[in-house]
Amino acid sequence: MSDINNAVIAQTCEWIQEVVIGLNLCPFASRVFRNKDIRYLVEDTADTAHCLSVLAQELDDLIRGGRPEATTLMILSTGFSDFDQYLDLFAIGEALLDDLGVSETVQLASFHPAYEFSGNEPSDPANYTNRSPYPMLHLLQQRSVTNALVNIADPEGIPVRNIACLRSLSTADFQQQVLEYAHPQRDA
Repeated sequence: MSDINNAVIAQTCEWIQEVVIGLNLCPFASRVFRNKDIRYLVEDTADTAHCLSVLAQELDDLIRGGRPEATTLMILSTGFSDFDQYLDLFAIGEALLDDLGVSETVQLASFHPAYEFSGNEPSDPANYTNRSPYPMLHLLQQRSVTNALVNIADPEGIPVRNIACLRSLSTADFQQQVLEYAHPQRDA
């Protein structure tokens, strides 16, 4: 693995640890992170066809891998910085899950440095529930998610709690706890 890919993974891990786990945005991320059940796959292309080919292979590997808790972060280190282009890739990726007949087995989650929920201002802290240092496609096995949610009170309320958490941070805390980690550091 190249030094650049190692730096991208290190930045991603720091974001997971400090933002996702540190602010408890994903209440079951800590266990998966601690148990090293996350596969980090760095792709340095903006070619949609290539990304979909890699995604299809990764889906197959994830499903056949025999590790029900395993998850994959496909990190798009140099491509898809344009949010609309990324959303197109994400939509095609979700269609691929349907086409391959695995949409009941694997979920695809979306993270991007410019993530913006429809109707939100770009500066709304709520957007940072899905902002990350790099564009990412997160592949989660449905059985793992289902098993993890059994122990979570009001799992449907997670997004609302995350938005409330981020909006409640002071400017200084938001800068220190979120912005420092959620923006790309392309000088890796």
